[in-house]
Formats: sequence, structure tokens, C-alpha cells
Amino acid sequence: MNSSNVLQALPQFPCHHATDEEYTAFVCSFTSNEGERRHLLSRRRCFVRYYPDLQEWFQAPLVERVGSSHEEGPAHCKYLANYTARRYLAFLGLQGYARFDWDWILAIRGIKVWELLDQLHVDAGLTALVEEAVGLGYQQTKVTQNLQSILARIFLHTGQFHVQSIQESDIEAFSGALVHLPENPDIVRFYDSLEQCQREVRKFLALLFMLRVLLYHRGQIATAPRRTYPRGQWTVLKPQMEATLTRYLAARSLTDRPGSVEHIKTDLHHFISWIAHAHPQVETFGQVTRDDILEFAEALATMRNPRTQQPLAMSTKRNRLSHLAVLLQDSLQWGWQDVPDRPLILAGDLPKEPRHLPRYIPDEELGRLMPAIRSLACPYQRAALLIARWSGARRGEIRRLSFDCLDSYPDGTPRLRIPVGKNFKERIIPIHPEAAEAIRRVQENRKGERGLYDKESGKVTRFLFMQRGKLLSASYLFNRALAQACQAVGLVTTDGQALVSAHRFRHTVGTQLTNRGARLRTVMKVLGHDSAQMALIYAQISDQEVLKDYQAVLGPGATIAGPAAEALRSGDLGAEAVDWLKTNYLKTELELGRCLRLPQEGPCECDLYLNCAKFVTTPEYAPRLRHRRKVEMELIADAIAHGWQREVERHQCTVRRIEQLLTDLREPIDGPEAPG
Repeated sequence: MNSSNVLQALPQFPCHHATDEEYTAFVCSFTSNEGERRHLLSRRRCFVRYYPDLQEWFQAPLVERVGSSHEEGPAHCKYLANYTARRYLAFLGLQGYARFDWDWILAIRGIKVWELLDQLHVDAGLTALVEEAVGLGYQQTKVTQNLQSILARIFLHTGQFHVQSIQESDIEAFSGALVHLPENPDIVRFYDSLEQCQREVRKFLALLFMLRVLLYHRGQIATAPRRTYPRGQWTVLKPQMEATLTRYLAARSLTDRPGSVEHIKTDLHHFISWIAHAHPQVETFGQVTRDDILEFAEALATMRNPRTQQPLAMSTKRNRLSHLAVLLQDSLQWGWQDVPDRPLILAGDLPKEPRHLPRYIPDEELGRLMPAIRSLACPYQRAALLIARWSGARRGEIRRLSFDCLDSYPDGTPRLRIPVGKNFKERIIPIHPEAAEAIRRVQENRKGERGLYDKESGKVTRFLFMQRGKLLSASYLFNRALAQACQAVGLVTTDGQALVSAHRFRHTVGTQLTNRGARLRTVMKVLGHDSAQMALIYAQISDQEVLKDYQAVLGPGATIAGPAAEALRSGDLGAEAVDWLKTNYLKTELELGRCLRLPQEGPCECDLYLNCAKFVTTPEYAPRLRHRRKVEMELIADAIAHGWQREVERHQCTVRRIEQLLTDLREPIDGPEAPG
């Protein structure tokens, strides 16, 4: 801020010196040391001699007003007078004679405001605020120091010296000054480097967030705190394209999640930036051609993530093209101007992503990991991971659980209410007693904070995972906790990274539910899937189940029956045939066994597969065989009643074949049957 505009930037307020008598009385009130009195009074007189009108001081250059104790040359005395007069200037502020601009407050880096308040016997309300902070979980000594640092600067700017006087606009003004601080060369010169200046900005933004949290939970400010950091602004390279994008984002924000809109904004800004450099003549989306987009798709292959310097992930490439395609399609359907009059990107133009099977946690690894999770010292981390283990909920859903998320079914089984998330729906699911107990322990340790606004649900929510008045991060609840647990049990890569992620618990729950016979609807309900297609992924048999079933037929010493059994026992199947069977084993299952016919043998022409040379079965199918025998016996009785002798003979043949298979499998004919 230009120094000549400092007074204009502050509200109208008295701006003049205190009298010599008044300042003398103040100095004498707190010190009886004659040398100290003369020293303080001489500093004030020297300053007044250079600036008899205080407005002249405000209009002076910032470097002069900040002053220095080591300035050389003719300006030495004036700079020294400013440097040594800071105590007097703070006195003027405390007595209501002056208010100070953010430039000067941030440049001087510190002033003993609290010492002066004590000397003036002013109660600024700090003690009560510290007590409330301790009640929320802050450490008393540290929070006291941090509050003194941030409040002193706000007091000097506002001219009000009580915590109750602080308004949300005061915090916003301080935050705005901090964000633009590195852009002001007049202030940066008072720091050793730009990096040090930026560190100072981050420190004060963190302190302002803490102050917001405390004032919000005491009810002094209405807006729930949101952590903000200074971000670089996008350079407006194509004003007309930016205007279209802004209009589009406003429309999407009416129906889409805020996070989704932010991703769309980022991806489309990347396209605008690329088009500005690759094709500077293009000014609107309407001038973009299909060739331009295909060239952009090729350029994505060479782009790198600015944070990791790694090539862009396939999902990132797909998202950038997909978001661009949707913008062009939507704006065309809405009848907007300056957009292409036909679709430029088709579904086939988008990069194909490989579809991976869910990576569940094997039982052996899960058995090692769970004791380490139960031993975590932090109750929040322990509860978050136990909920993930037993519910299969997403990380974001667990983090946003409400304080009253736990109740029970009529029979006493604990149940968990999962908040609105990715699919815009709440759901209630059973939860293991171990996770329920962990939730109760967190509830017992919680304080009486106010709720925070939840942008996903659109309402104020008292969250379960809150500490020090703010929502705990997913990184703290999951990443750090799992890194610690995996390190303790050796589930780490060669470079020390955890082998287990929080999302793998979700895959584990889905896989275990499916393998243990849960209905598809149950899997969808527990995992929060909208479509059966998502839940069907877990219906694929796990690796261990495939191995078990495979060994039952092709493993050494397997008990098998059927025409193909002898070929398997004697090893007549070649290596190629065995490899094909291993890869396609899931596709060979029939009602009562498996058909081992190979592709090169052509399509199966057997209607009675029980007698097919490629048929084989195992003891696992014995209940089905018995049930089929029972059905055949009923059909024999029906055929006898109607006098259908040929049908009687056919069904009797099937019965004898089934009985022979059961005998070969060493299974009793009258054993348990599979349900019909």
C-alpha cells in the first residue's frame, strides 16, 4: 500500500500525539527507575521533534516509518527515532490516539502490546479466551503465546483492545493483507528472503484460522472456519473463453458437488492455458476444432504433474478430455453462442483406463495389521480405521460422521449412519461391536463445540472426528495412522511406504461379504453402490477361492468322478490344455460339475452332459447331485402315472448315472441335498 494512502485506507479516527504530561504520567505509573523514565521520555520527544504532526509520519515512506538502529548516513537519526519510538506509538494506539495500517504492523515484525496493556491495567479478555481454548483441547502455554501474537496486531489495526470487539471483517482484512504481503516489495525488504516472508504468511494464516475456530465456537462469529492458504491466481489468457467457463461453472454448481466443480474448473483452465500457447489465434470455444482437441490429447502424453514431476496419470488425461467434452456438449444443448455447433469429442476419443479388480487385504496381512491398529495411541485414528475395517465406508464418509452416528437395531446390534457422500444418499448399516466401542470412546472424549457447515449435506453438523474445534484431516486419520501401523508389523515396501491403504478395507469388506454368501442387495447397501454393476465386481471369486476350486479338480490327489476323470488322473491333458483351464476355470462350471472341453474342440453338442467325455465333478457338487436324483425320481413317478415308458427309462438312466458318480466320489446316495 502506498504510504500516502494509509490514512485513507483506515476509517476516520483521531490521529494526534499524546501530551508530554500524559505520557510522563504513564511512564511514572509503572517504573520508579529515574534512568528508565528519562530514557523513555527522551525517545518520545525525539520522535515528536521529527513528526510534530502525526499525519506526517503516516505519509512518510514505509522504510522510514519502520526505522532502523543501524542506518548509515544523514537519515540515521530519523530512522533511529522511528525505531525507538515503537513503544510510544503502541501507547498512542492503546489510548485511542492512532490506528495503524497493516503495512507497518507486518513490517515491524513485533511490538510489546501485552506489556503495555498490563501497565495500563487493561483487561483484553485473553484469559477467558485461553480457558475456552484449553477446553477445546489446546495446550495452554502455546495457545496463549499464539493468541498474544495475533491479537496484538489486530488491536493495533482496529483500535479496539478487547477480544469481544473482534469482528469477522477484522479477520478478513488481516487475511487479505497477509495473502498480498509477498507481492509488496516495500515489506518484503524487511525479511531476509522471499521464502522467509512466505513462511511468515503461512504462520499467521494458521494463527488466524485458530482464532476463527475459537471465536466461532464461543458464538462470536457466525461463519464456520475454513482453512485457507494463499494460492496463485490463473492468468486470464483468453477473456472470452474464461467468461464462458465462469458461466458454465455457475450452472454446474447448482447440481454438482463443490469438489467436482473445482476439478472441472482446474481441468478446463489447463486446456485454456494450452490453447493460448499452442493456438494464440483462438479466442472462443466456438473457434476450437476437433484437430485442436486431438492435438491437446497428444500433448497430454508429454505433460507432467507439477508436484511430483511424474507423467500425468491416465485418469487425469481422461478427466481433462471428458470435462472438456461435457462442457462443449452441454453448452451446445443449452443454445449458447461462441461454442462449436457439433460435438468435437466422442466416447471413443477418451483414453481407455484399465479396470482393476478390488485389492482386498489377505487374511494373513489383516491378522498382522489389526493388532497394530488396536494399539494406536490416538483414539480418533484408532476409531477411524476400525470403522473402515468393519463398515467398508469411504474415507470421506468416515471423516464426516456426525457425533450421533451410532445407535442400534431392536435386537441391540450396533448400527452406523453413513452421511451423504458421493452418491448424495445417507445409509444405515450394521457395524461390528469393536468399531461401535471405539466410536463411544471418541464420543466420551469430545468437548461441547458448535457444529460446522457440511458442504456435502448443506447443513451445520456436529462432527465426530473433531479436535481443537476443527475437523480432523483424512491424512491424519488414515494415512499417518496406517503408516504407523504398517511400519510396526512390517507391511511396507522397500522404500518404507505402507502396503495397505484405507480404501483396501472397503474392498476387503465387499469381497468378504460376497465370498460368505451375502446377497447382491446387501453388498450394494453396505458399500453405498447405486448400481448393481459396481457391486458385481465383488461377485468374482477371490484368488483363494479360485485356487481352492481349481485344486479340487486339477490338484494332486483330488477326488473326482466323470468321464474326464481318468484323463486328468493319467495326465493325458497337455500343458497347453491345463493352462487354458487354469485361466478360464470360472467359465467351465455347469450345474453338477464342470465341462473341460477346450476351444479347439469346437462347440459342445452334448445334450446329456452327465455322459459327456469332458464332464468332471467333485464332492462339492454332491448335494446338487442328490437333489437332481430326487427330481429325476419324481419325474419317473410322473412318467409311470402317465404310462410314458420311454420317459421312465430315460430318467432311470440318469438316476443310475448320478448314483455312479456319487459312488465314485465316495459320497452317500442319501446324504444332504442342495436346496432347489
